Amino acid sequence: MGPNAPLVLGSASPRRREILEQLRLPFVVVTAAADERVLAGETVAAYLARVVLLKLEAVRAVVDRDLADRACAILVADTSVVDGSAILGKPKDVSEARAMLARLAGRTHEVHTRFAVARMHAPDVTHVETVVTHVSFRAVEPTEIDAYAATGEGMDKAGGYAVQGLAAGFVTRIDGSYTNVVGLPACEVMVALGKLGPQQ
Repeated sequence: MGPNAPLVLGSASPRRREILEQLRLPFVVVTAAADERVLAGETVAAYLARVVLLKLEAVRAVVDRDLADRACAILVADTSVVDGSAILGKPKDVSEARAMLARLAGRTHEVHTRFAVARMHAPDVTHVETVVTHVSFRAVEPTEIDAYAATGEGMDKAGGYAVQGLAAGFVTRIDGSYTNVVGLPACEVMVALGKLGPQQ
């Protein structure tokens, strides 16, 4: 992908932007709203499959013609923190953030990021994949949970914490992709983009 064929990143996440910048990939951010609410009884696999396609469709609908003609592909993603069968999204308030952190403390949970890559003018999805990372937290004192939640760092993040921020002090072990926990599995994304080949 050269400078004349940027990737369209369909995400407002600064973490995903930073990961693509670290990989030195040319990209343009295009955001569009999608309903990210979890449906009753929905599994994490079903939720991520549905939401990622909704994001892809929403971004396709708002990309202007000039960019659509220049871009090589669209990349969208969604990250969920999973504890058992429960999907922990972004906390609605500080109280919910505290409850999420208390639930994760002293245990191992999963972080699922599903991403999709699609050509701008092709109806099909070129590549879709879910990457799972296991994250272990040490036992965290209630006062530490209160102090962390009060910083607001985790308010816009699934599970109520930022592994790249102050919450790094809670993490004893990460099994799998670290960048997946941040919001985008860098290795898997690079492999998927490498398979795009020349623009059709």
